Amino acid sequence: MRVLVTGGAGYIGSHTLLELMAQGHEVCVVDNFSNSSPVVLDRVRSLSNGTVISVEADIRDRAALDDVMDSFAPEAVIHFAGLKAVGESAVKPIDYYDVNITGTLCLLAAMDRVGCTRIIFSSSATVYGEPVYLPYDEAHPLAPTSVYGRTKLMAEEIMTDWTSARPEASAVLLRYFNPVGAHPSAQIGEDPSDIPNNLMPFIAQVAVGKRPHLSIFGDDYDTPDGTGLRDYIHVIDLARAHVAALDYAARTTGARPFNIGTGQSYSVRDMVAAFARAAGRDIPVQIAPRRAGDIAAMQADATRAATELGWRATHDLDDMTASTWAWQSANLDGYGTH
Repeated sequence: MRVLVTGGAGYIGSHTLLELMAQGHEVCVVDNFSNSSPVVLDRVRSLSNGTVISVEADIRDRAALDDVMDSFAPEAVIHFAGLKAVGESAVKPIDYYDVNITGTLCLLAAMDRVGCTRIIFSSSATVYGEPVYLPYDEAHPLAPTSVYGRTKLMAEEIMTDWTSARPEASAVLLRYFNPVGAHPSAQIGEDPSDIPNNLMPFIAQVAVGKRPHLSIFGDDYDTPDGTGLRDYIHVIDLARAHVAALDYAARTTGARPFNIGTGQSYSVRDMVAAFARAAGRDIPVQIAPRRAGDIAAMQADATRAATELGWRATHDLDDMTASTWAWQSANLDGYGTH
């Protein structure tokens, strides 16, 4: 299948490219490299010994999207491109709505023009907001507490309406929990262009000496050790979920959300301890005030993904931390292009 991957040079996108190519799919990447590096695509080509067509463009650029659609003629789209930091979204709400919503609208319009009717969307568990119950299942009320989460929910609703207007269309909405880890080659991994917004890359940068300590944002939550609980998922498992979703979209129509997580949650302190074991060194921490938009606990019920997509997570916490350490320690400056 010919698959257009927006944001394909990013952390999750690059790992998904490898899984797609391993299954024989043809791929074309559209990325503006605002939070990624062209180097990652060279590494994907090397690891896969395959062809990755790459177009440097913003998904809000309608003319560029039309050109890609005409030249590549995708049979499906995997949509990663977007801004993704919860804290930053509160400071830059207009940017987040512009990129995440306008970009999605431009993409769907470009798909319509060439009759492409399948999309896999990089959504987020932040669409649920404060838990009414745990673990979250897909029927949980949707009440995001951050601008970022609201943009993801709005994009889901747009795609749901899009499929309602097109009986032949399919939108698979993958609600990620917390992706971590890196490829076993240690050649691709998470490489934030600025101060990391996510826990694992920050811990990794502390472990290699790039940052003096990890700030734990709040140790007074109603959790066993006072720090936030999250359901972490290895990026390889997450990438494989996209391949499963692509197969699902080929045989179904309509919009369908799926939780992509493990069903197991770990606290911030659990993650620090696990990374210290993997790296063989202490991770200095300091306690800081809670961040706006953060919640105490998140945990996935991924039963629907197992039943309907035939997908399950297979990597454990030690895999997550060991692969992250291997990536960061072998690539002290990431891809070295920021």
